[in-house]
Amino acid sequence: MVGIVVVSHSERAAAGIREIAREVGGDARIEAVGGTGDGRIGTTPGPIREAIEAVADDGVVVLVDLGSAVMNAELAIEEAAADAVVADAPVLEGALNAAVAATAPSATVESVLEAAEDARDVSKV
Repeated sequence: MVGIVVVSHSERAAAGIREIAREVGGDARIEAVGGTGDGRIGTTPGPIREAIEAVADDGVVVLVDLGSAVMNAELAIEEAAADAVVADAPVLEGALNAAVAATAPSATVESVLEAAEDARDVSKV
């Protein structure tokens, strides 16, 4: 199964997004990474790499909130022993789409990435 990693500057935000994505994604393998090791707002590559490796069976799609989360996710992917990509998608909507797509028997990193990135065009009103 393709794994999903949600990265946010806030540990609570990442956990909340994972919680919502698990509701719609059922059996999807989703890890949440947020904040710094000392409880501050921010991201660091080490925990992101560990999360990627924890769900890396058939590859991983990483969803990020903003700024340095992108840079740290890319660093983590370089260090990880896994096929992983960062989605250019809104983190919540992308995670929901990715979670549903990841549960398909024929899911690939490419199909889950495409589903996540399809969320860029979702209108909220």
